[in-house]
Amino acid sequence: MPSTDASAGTGPFSVPLRPGPSRPWDPDGTQASDGTRTPAGPRASDGTQGPDGTGALDGTRSTVATGDKDADSGGALRTAGDTATFGDGEDTLDLRLPAEFIALFGSAPAGRSGDRLAGSRDDLLDHVAAWGPAATPVGRFQLVPVRVDQDLPLVHRWMNDPAVSSFWELAGPHDRTERHLRAQLDGDGRSVPCLGVLDGTPMSYWEIYRADLDPLARHYPARPHDTGIHVLIGDAGDRARGLGSALLRAVAELILDRRPTCARVLAEPDLRNAPSVAAFLSAGFRCAAEVDLPAKRAALMIRDRVRRGLT
Repeated sequence: MPSTDASAGTGPFSVPLRPGPSRPWDPDGTQASDGTRTPAGPRASDGTQGPDGTGALDGTRSTVATGDKDADSGGALRTAGDTATFGDGEDTLDLRLPAEFIALFGSAPAGRSGDRLAGSRDDLLDHVAAWGPAATPVGRFQLVPVRVDQDLPLVHRWMNDPAVSSFWELAGPHDRTERHLRAQLDGDGRSVPCLGVLDGTPMSYWEIYRADLDPLARHYPARPHDTGIHVLIGDAGDRARGLGSALLRAVAELILDRRPTCARVLAEPDLRNAPSVAAFLSAGFRCAAEVDLPAKRAALMIRDRVRRGLT
């Protein structure tokens, strides 16, 4: 998977983002600039979203884990004692689980990568295919696992949109997109590619994945069952009008509802992609840190289960 960034920066407004070295890891968002800590409380609205609160995902990739700069580059966020580096091109599918771990979840029959009901392959994510629809302010929305034989032309067209390809880096012939999809569908179930279907119409592409099993986990203090999001809004007409933030909130809620063991939903949009960062903030995520990844400097966005109802 190429560098992960879910929204091309073509939105109508920007978010003030502080340049400079990464901030220390602050899991509760309560650490002051002088290193002292204050009790956690509701986060104030500080100009981090547009005047109409409609941060736009512009066909890019706000994601949380993949190819990035070496972890030793200046300002990278690391856990204590972590000496691992994150080589270019490494992504979710490059980490191999122990055989005895995979055996606990079984495996689907070979050659079923096109099946929407992927059997036990997505047990690591509690059966995304069975999550069902969600009511949102913009309509009835559902994540539907990709079926390559039917959905490849649509996903391929979206990946070749210049606003998308500048972040996803998957422009090219159909077989390039197909390899990207099949790598997930034929894998161990840690990442599930989906179409986002709004009122019966496919209009976005999502990847739901286990962030704690991703190389991103080397760059922040991961917790078991942390779940990540990669997303792009397919057509230009659906961007920059509030759909992105509404659907991000809906998908984060779906994850927390359908995955009771998951305490946090994560993403890592490129800091240059201000509309994407704004969309996550508008959707109730907080910017926990800035991290240097092999292909970008990213905003680590987190939506906490414990803060549901507060943002």
